[in-house]
Amino acid sequence: MTVLCPDDVRWAGPRGVRVHRTTLRSGDAVLPDDVPLSSALRTAWDVATLESLPTAVAALDAMVRAGSVRVADLVSMSEHGGGRYGVTRFRRAVPLVDPRAESPAESWVRVALVLAGLAPEPQFEIWDGDRLIARVDFAWPEQRIALEYEGAYHFAGVQIVRDDARIAALEAAGWRVIRVSAADLRDLPGLVARVRAALVAPYA
Repeated sequence: MTVLCPDDVRWAGPRGVRVHRTTLRSGDAVLPDDVPLSSALRTAWDVATLESLPTAVAALDAMVRAGSVRVADLVSMSEHGGGRYGVTRFRRAVPLVDPRAESPAESWVRVALVLAGLAPEPQFEIWDGDRLIARVDFAWPEQRIALEYEGAYHFAGVQIVRDDARIAALEAAGWRVIRVSAADLRDLPGLVARVRAALVAPYA
């Protein structure tokens, strides 16, 4: 947990709480139930400037997707944020925001791919005539390559069978599918290398 404190407040907080002393501007705080909280836009700024880039982008993706903030507002803050602490980090995060991400893991994978110059098309629909085969997490349509992140629920109950059938349908339609699990998140450079190799390899 991160707590924002005005510069003149000397409070260390309990263990596990990170205290960030900063200047709070008008509109930076809201008071639901009389508890002072940072506004959504102020939270977006602090997340982008205090967290790692993948974590920051994942949080901003979720905030935009939920309607808490708008991309246009983030862009405006980026353009008019000169002189504020962390503006360089904020300006690096904002262009990577994409509310089509449906989980933090998807955001982390996308950031790694984009930074490697392998930008995919998120939430891409693959059709066979007028029949929707699948909506995949990421796609490179020209190479007919899809990437699917399979979280824990993909391995529960009958979901495994459904996933295998879905992958088989994609492959039958001429697509190559890269399946990614939570274990791959611990080696994102390795995942990027797999994708890069697939993009240049001929389809057998």
